[in-house]
Amino acid sequence: MSRRIAVLLTSNDESAFARRFPNDGEKVITLLRAERPDWSYRVWSVKDGEFPSNTDADGYIITGSPASVHDPLDWITRLLVLIRDLHSRRIPLVGLCFGHQAIALALGGRVEMNPGGWRMGIAATHFSKKLPWMAPYQSTLELYASHCEQVTQLPASAQRLGGDDFCPLASFVCDQHIMTTQYHPEFSPIFMSELTELLVRKLPVEVIAQARQELKRNAQGEVFAQWMVNFLE
Repeated sequence: MSRRIAVLLTSNDESAFARRFPNDGEKVITLLRAERPDWSYRVWSVKDGEFPSNTDADGYIITGSPASVHDPLDWITRLLVLIRDLHSRRIPLVGLCFGHQAIALALGGRVEMNPGGWRMGIAATHFSKKLPWMAPYQSTLELYASHCEQVTQLPASAQRLGGDDFCPLASFVCDQHIMTTQYHPEFSPIFMSELTELLVRKLPVEVIAQARQELKRNAQGEVFAQWMVNFLE
């Protein structure tokens, strides 16, 4: 069955670097279209105040962003309201990085600075549950990581799905209609590599060195994409 998917673009990076690549909403569509080419997709630029109505999609995906979920911006306030509405109506919703954090915050969880500082490169999520849509199942997935904040307390309605010592709450679910990851299945190797080099002068030397080492291997975004479409179905 075909699905109408609304991708909520939250990345407000308008730099020359960002403009060299598809925006994060388009990255998500490319990822999912490889799995479900017959679905219809639309990017809604919520960071510019463009929001869907409650009849525009069968499922929603919130992208990552360099913004903080705590930034006092009108579009973030509106996004949190939308998340609560989708949750109340049990509409399928997937959160990636900023999206993962926004969902947690909107539903009563907590988002704070990472105790361990920045994470760049590839991060492993060790899953403590095996749900039907997690097919093909893998107990551990490695995805691209770029964040300095993380969820430190889950909403009361959420269950932890997986994480690791650095980010224990890297993935969670709410019933059968919300799933999230702190990480970036939509990033390409070239984008992640160039993003790391862009941040050389902004991040600690050891963070960059670790990221460069990790980026010598491939992430597993395609597996997570399969999980996402299974979930949205």
